[in-house]
Amino acid sequence: MSGLAAAIRLSMAGHSVCVVDRHKSIGGLNSFYVKDGRAFDVGLHAITNFVPKGTPKAPLTKLFRQLRIPYDAWDLCPQNGSSIQFPGRTLTFCNDWEAFKASVLEKFPEDRDGFLALLAEMERTDAFAFDGTYRSTRAILNNYIGQALQNQLLLPLCFYGSAREDDIDWQQFIVLFQSLYREGFARPLGGVRTIIKSLLRRLRKENVTLRLGLGVRHLNTEGGRVSAVEFDDGTLCQPSAIFSCAGYAETLALAGIEPPKERRLSFVEGIFITPQSPATWGWKDTITFFSKKDTFAYRIPQGLIDLDSGVICIPNNYNTGNRALPEGITRITVLANYDAWKALSPSAYADNKALCLEQLKQLIQRQLGPGRFSPIAEDLFTPLSIERFTGHFGGSVYGSPNKHRDGQTPFDNLFVCGTDQGFLGITGALLSGTVSAAKSLVRLS
Repeated sequence: MSGLAAAIRLSMAGHSVCVVDRHKSIGGLNSFYVKDGRAFDVGLHAITNFVPKGTPKAPLTKLFRQLRIPYDAWDLCPQNGSSIQFPGRTLTFCNDWEAFKASVLEKFPEDRDGFLALLAEMERTDAFAFDGTYRSTRAILNNYIGQALQNQLLLPLCFYGSAREDDIDWQQFIVLFQSLYREGFARPLGGVRTIIKSLLRRLRKENVTLRLGLGVRHLNTEGGRVSAVEFDDGTLCQPSAIFSCAGYAETLALAGIEPPKERRLSFVEGIFITPQSPATWGWKDTITFFSKKDTFAYRIPQGLIDLDSGVICIPNNYNTGNRALPEGITRITVLANYDAWKALSPSAYADNKALCLEQLKQLIQRQLGPGRFSPIAEDLFTPLSIERFTGHFGGSVYGSPNKHRDGQTPFDNLFVCGTDQGFLGITGALLSGTVSAAKSLVRLS
């Protein structure tokens, strides 16, 4: 989606823009597919940074203004309430910062002074003054709060934005803390398709050329610039500038540069459809972040998947007013091992997908409690699905653990946007596109 936002902004600045995508649908991992006549959303659990219409200076407000998309076009429904569940202690939050802060102070009285000091330290830090230096959030949190509260705060932020095992960059932590806890979650009533349709309308309005089903085979370089883009069908294009949302290492690999060896995090997600909303049998949370152990491990698992922690999202549990979704939807995401999935034979892959679906179904019921959970449709996407639809090495949702904030590459007219700029989630991805477009215009001029 970052590439679509960049295309809109560049076209608004008077440039002729063409968007190419190897797949027949746009959006990357934030998209949808149809199986047996039923549309399945992928990627989108929530729009983060949610604020009410007209909130000044908020990222979501800026995004709508920069892309000239009306706030109401997304038909955003705020969350009812979410939870972070660890053995013995649960934090709740619901787009009300003061309520969340009160929940932390009530459940962790031993960390009261340290938590308030941490908030003051975050206020003093400019989260957007990126200088390329990685700072460990774990190391900083150790100065303020205990391990139990650290784990509670980090679990949602890691699952919704960290590309680094067992930690997250300090500035990224501050951005995500603001996005999830100080602002919050919402979801378009129509899911990710609502967002895609709004972007397509803007692309057409700005006369952006859209070519689907056309991948990039190679980037020809000469004299420190990309001289031509070679497509899968053998045709060439010679643009003045190229914006890639394929990932930093993946983009440079197209130019013949060997990618670095990195440990990359991946996930599986199970999607389950039921005739009724899960709220009818007592599952009321919009999103449940959970850990079955006191110690939260955010790392590549030894086996195919890690069932000790994860995220359960129920789209029905957003505040849709009197406009209920036609079916119940429950989605669960857990960490996965890309190499282990990649090593499976086709038959073993199919067998393990079925096994994982059953394990995830049981995990949902253990975590949320008993209910009439009898899915009428279900599907699973794996690290190989992510690799296929994003092109990211290692099936990584959040790209490389090493980010390139400025979006620049070794080539003067080649820029990256999206996850490897460190902008995450749909709001972050779209803002990444607008920022990358603005910076490139200055550099190219």
